[in-house]
Amino acid sequence: MTARRTIAAGAAIVALTLAACAPKPPDYSSVLGTTSSTTTTTTTTSKPVPLSKYLESIGVTGQQVAPGSLTDLTVSIPTPPGWSPFNDPKKITPETVMISKGGKYPTARLVVFQLRGDFDPAQVIKHGNDDAQLFQNFRQLDASTAPFNGFPSSMIQGSYDLDGARLHSWNRIVIPTGSPPASQRYLVQLTITDLAGEAVAQSTDIEAIIHGFVVAAK
Repeated sequence: MTARRTIAAGAAIVALTLAACAPKPPDYSSVLGTTSSTTTTTTTTSKPVPLSKYLESIGVTGQQVAPGSLTDLTVSIPTPPGWSPFNDPKKITPETVMISKGGKYPTARLVVFQLRGDFDPAQVIKHGNDDAQLFQNFRQLDASTAPFNGFPSSMIQGSYDLDGARLHSWNRIVIPTGSPPASQRYLVQLTITDLAGEAVAQSTDIEAIIHGFVVAAK
């Protein structure tokens, strides 16, 4: 199923993003920060554990770094026509790459964390989609734990309610390893969020970002 088909299929995605001049989701942009505690209508056998909490429980810490500052890893997204960088020092850390269309939804948010600690990426990625289940009235459209460019990765699409609006979002987490000799491990997260009613209209741009997302060792 192509990105356009999944997005147009009707609701997509979990959000870890916030947009200027738009409803503010829980501060989900950083998986190492505070996450939402809202309930979900998705049926689960146990309450999901946010990725940030799981990392903390196994002694892993992280420091956010700017994608463009990396010397051992290439992390980037394209900027579709009509989109532009968005910066808000009160809401967005300087290391975050965020683009939006017209200063509102849709938005794409890219964050990178340098990880410290002993962990198994294959085990960590099993928790990559858990945060999604914490959103109000979350409905999953698609999910995957298949590798991304050879790195452990999780992806989830779904829709949820926030402040009277129905949002859809596409989220991917990747745990890449930088080039030797350091072989530094990172956590990369890309989230694209839009109003659910505009998913079809914005699908071409969203697909371009998804297909143009790059995570590769230098």
